[in-house]
Amino acid sequence: MDFQIRQAITANVTGSDAAEFQDIVNDAIARGEEHLLPGLGVFLEKWWNGASESERSEFSQKLAKQFVS
Repeated sequence: MDFQIRQAITANVTGSDAAEFQDIVNDAIARGEEHLLPGLGVFLEKWWNGASESERSEFSQKLAKQFVS
């Protein structure tokens, strides 16, 4: 992912509250447009970098369950 995309997304959401982030994620998922995926990736990256090992492990386990065939 291009670093400028990370900066732009970060600048666009800086100062947003939890409800606004939830709205952004829900809207991106509902719209299903692939150009919105990098933004969700930036959100995940920010969260991941601030998460504890136990939070990362729990998230990874939940995510893996969503991709069970």
